Amino acid sequence: MFTIERLLQDPVDKVWKALTDKDEMKKWYFDLSAFHPQVGFEFSFNGQGHDCEQYVHHCKITEVIPGKKLSYSWRYEGYPGISVVTFELFSEGDKTRLKLTHAGLESFPQDKPDFAVKSFAEGWTEIIGKSLPNYLATS
Repeated sequence: MFTIERLLQDPVDKVWKALTDKDEMKKWYFDLSAFHPQVGFEFSFNGQGHDCEQYVHHCKITEVIPGKKLSYSWRYEGYPGISVVTFELFSEGDKTRLKLTHAGLESFPQDKPDFAVKSFAEGWTEIIGKSLPNYLATS
């Protein structure tokens, strides 16, 4: 499991929109063909590994508490294993504390470096620590 927390300089409603609006998501996360924050909604996207390998990610939303929590399953086409990504938002005045947890990483093939906890830690640190805050600062 990997967890990262960041204090973002924006209010919860702005952060929630960035997490759940596909037009905003493509500017800091992944370019999804469709996204609706509804339990049961399924979406897929492509991602690139360390050696330029392409991975198709398949996800299904499992929990939505508007403005507070978004969870979805995360698996890879052609590989065993399933994990769960959870975004939790906490209002701290006019700022937002974001907690991201990615659980179940041990279910992926451990002989592939792209599926190592270290790889997920690097990816999420870049996304939550840099891409999202930079996007919010300019939007």
